Amino acid sequence: MEEKDQALSQRLWDSNARFRMLYEEHRLLERDLEILADKPHLTPGEEVDRKKMQKLKLAGRDEMERILNAHRQ
Repeated sequence: MEEKDQALSQRLWDSNARFRMLYEEHRLLERDLEILADKPHLTPGEEVDRKKMQKLKLAGRDEMERILNAHRQ
């Protein structure tokens, strides 16, 4: 990430509750996905959960990117 993007992300972290919530959710989902990735085999339920987490993580990342883009302009 570029330095100016890091600075903008920090400003948004400090001032935008939605951005902060999305960022924290993204980190938690990433951690949970890493835990699942470490397992040699996933149950069908875990596989469904993994797919849901991936979609939520991507949707959150997309929304964070929209917020960043709106504040870049």
